[in-house]
Amino acid sequence: MTIQEISDTIISEFSCYDEWLDKYAYIIELGKECPVIDEHDKTESNLIKGCQSRVWLSCEHKEGKLYFKADSDAVITKGIISLLIRALDGQAPKDILDADLHFIDEIGLKEHLSPTRSNGLTSMVKQMKMYALAFSMTH
Repeated sequence: MTIQEISDTIISEFSCYDEWLDKYAYIIELGKECPVIDEHDKTESNLIKGCQSRVWLSCEHKEGKLYFKADSDAVITKGIISLLIRALDGQAPKDILDADLHFIDEIGLKEHLSPTRSNGLTSMVKQMKMYALAFSMTH
């Protein structure tokens, strides 16, 4: 599936919920499905700067695609990074760089997060795109 198709699926899933409490509960559930980073990769260099809670993100390049793993010490944050991984995992670096991730605004995620969590979300997206940029330049 393309990033656009995955984004549309995410928007569709969130449209089932009217209340933001239900959407938060769904985000927390998604966090439980997050591809978890290996313990030995929970290093300072994999820690995303600008997040209120601690979020580790690793990236592996295989056969022209990027694969992400993450973890967080906060359930909401883990759900958010899980959503981003779902949209970008297994995609080519160029596609990740070009992705607009419109689902973030469409589902109302940014507007329902505290300013610090919203900044953290921006930092997560930025870090994933930095990995894409780095791998697109080396391969």
